Amino acid sequence: MMSGSHNPWISFSDIMTALMVVFMFIAISYIVEIDQEQKERNKIIEEFRDVKAELFDVLREEFSDDFKQWGVELDRDLSIKFTNPEVLFASGRSDLTPRFKAILDDFFPRYLDIIMKPKYADRISEVRIEGHTDTTALRFYGDSYISNTVLSQLRSSEVLRYLRAMPRYRQLTGEEEKQLQFWLTSNGLSYGRTLDDNKELTAYSNRPVNNEYSRRVEFRIVTTSDEVVEEFLRSL
Repeated sequence: MMSGSHNPWISFSDIMTALMVVFMFIAISYIVEIDQEQKERNKIIEEFRDVKAELFDVLREEFSDDFKQWGVELDRDLSIKFTNPEVLFASGRSDLTPRFKAILDDFFPRYLDIIMKPKYADRISEVRIEGHTDTTALRFYGDSYISNTVLSQLRSSEVLRYLRAMPRYRQLTGEEEKQLQFWLTSNGLSYGRTLDDNKELTAYSNRPVNNEYSRRVEFRIVTTSDEVVEEFLRSL
C-alpha cells in the first residue's frame, strides 16, 4: 500500500461542518421569517389602535359641547354613556321620554355619519346599544336579576326601534342598511355592570353602587382590533 495516498472519502468532521452550516442557514431563515411575521402583526395591531384613537377624537370633537349639556360620558373604549335616568325612561318603564327622543334625534344622525364612513367599514365589528339598570329588586319573573335583564333589554330594543324609524335611517342605501343591521345590536345587561360615584364599573373599583348612574343606556363601538388580537394569540 502506498503511503500518503489521497483519501477519496470526506472526513466525518467535514460532514458535520457542512451540516452545521446548513442548519445555521435554516435557523437564520426561520428567525427572519418569524421576525417579519411579528412586524406585520405589530403593524396591523397598531393600525387598529390608531383607528380606535381616531374614532375617539372624532366623536369627542363632534359631541364635546353636546355631551356636557346632555350629561353624557365618552370613554376611550368608545362607549358613550347616557347616565341621566330621569331623561331616559320613567321608573320601571321602557318608554322613551320626550327629552330622550329629542336627544337621540340630534345625536344619532351625526353619530351615524361618523361610523358609516367607508374607511371604518372593515374596522368596526359591532355597535352595541346597551341597557343597564340599577340594583332595585324587580319581581316580574321571580328572579330580580332576570326581571332587570328583561327591562334593560326592552329599553335597549326600544332605543333601536326608535333609531330605525328616524328619517336619517330611512335615507340609507340598501348596502348601508345591510351594514348597519350587521353592526347594530341591542343588549340588556341588567345590573351586572353597575357604576360607582365616579362612573366607573364597581366590579373593578370595588366602591359602592351609584344607582342613578347605573340606570343608563350606552352606545359602544367594538372594533375588529379585538379579533386581530385573538387571531394573533391563536398563532403563538
